Amino acid sequence: MIPISSRVPDPAARRLTATLYGYAFLSDLVLLYPLYVVFFAGTGLSVGQIASLFVIWSAAGILFEVPSGAWADVVSRRLLLCLAPLVTAAGFALWVLVPSYPAFAVGFLLWGAGGALVSGALEALVWTELDRLGVVGRYARVLGRARTAGVLGVVLSGVLAGPVLAAGGYPAVGAASVLACLLASIVATRLPEHRTPAVAPVPVAESAMAARSVGAAPSRPDDPDTVPPANPHDDGDLGWWDTLRAGVEQVRTRPPVRAAVLLVAVVAADWGALDEYTPLLALDTGVGAQAVPLLLLLLWAGVTVGGLLAPAGERLGSRGYAALLGLVGVALAGGALLRHPAGFVLLAVAFGAAQLATVLADARLQARIIGTSRATVTSLAGMATDVLIIVTYAGYGLLATAAGNAVAFALAAGAYLVVALVLLTRRRRGAAVATGNTASVVRGSG
Repeated sequence: MIPISSRVPDPAARRLTATLYGYAFLSDLVLLYPLYVVFFAGTGLSVGQIASLFVIWSAAGILFEVPSGAWADVVSRRLLLCLAPLVTAAGFALWVLVPSYPAFAVGFLLWGAGGALVSGALEALVWTELDRLGVVGRYARVLGRARTAGVLGVVLSGVLAGPVLAAGGYPAVGAASVLACLLASIVATRLPEHRTPAVAPVPVAESAMAARSVGAAPSRPDDPDTVPPANPHDDGDLGWWDTLRAGVEQVRTRPPVRAAVLLVAVVAADWGALDEYTPLLALDTGVGAQAVPLLLLLLWAGVTVGGLLAPAGERLGSRGYAALLGLVGVALAGGALLRHPAGFVLLAVAFGAAQLATVLADARLQARIIGTSRATVTSLAGMATDVLIIVTYAGYGLLATAAGNAVAFALAAGAYLVVALVLLTRRRRGAAVATGNTASVVRGSG
């Protein structure tokens, strides 16, 4: 008889989610968010120099992403979540104390390192804890709400940034940002962490839904609809290097995991990179610097709605997910090419759809990972995302210099249309193969 663990009382789940949401909110309650591009431009940096800073940021993520993921699988994931805001706060402090290109570059290195400490560790901790509580089927919902909590922090930052800037200038904005990071680190100490694997298997209906909810191709023999427990192949107490190798090997040898990693990277990278240029796009509409945060509020409202729609999004099939990506591409291009503040309404729709698509892709990845290298595999997806973000930054810088921000935005949005077509083509090919196999069986039986 398969042992079934009893349902853990709701207070345990509520403690996890409430702490997670508070951490996400405070981590993004950074008043520098809506202003730092304007801050850089105000110090005399060109679009090309700003783009190079974004490349440094992503390069730092690539450098630290996978090593920190393996570290999270070996030591405490909660510890890394505590350290991450402190590292980021040091970068923000450097920006406002020594505003110059070298200081901005070092600050982005620190910010990239802080982001790498969170990436992989947070998703792995949440999945493992939900599995222990017997509610892993809620992962997409919880992650979507955590992302929404972060967006609400950004929204409040947008509301407060203008008045704080007017009252105390960039030093006051920087001090408030550092304080929020310190509070996030304190909240992270309250996150529960249990590294012992759960006994009960993941419910088939829930795990299959997570695996299929982002438009996967028809199932293959190596892509089952059942997901093993959190740690079906317990690797024991592996060291850092062995954990890193196990995660890389899983991505290399398991096609379902590899496909999920690539989907996360492609879906998250494009809008993640374009988000950094939205203040410049806003300035091109003719508004002043203090009005930029207000326009960005529209985008963050869209992202909020996108995160909250995760439970409904899990019901999307392959066509629905491809249509979702198509909506992202069309709305991004249309909103940018309007060259008017009203275009930010379309951009808000695009960002909301992109947030939903990213959450669903991450849920699919988590449902397919096995073994003890969960944070490592998730960090590999993060590293792939950073690589694609660098490509987007470089391409955007060249296009914007030659044709302006609106055209660069529209062309970059085309990546979503390409991915949507690939998913639809893959689905048709899989359906054709299945039909051919059925016909062969019928003819053989005749």
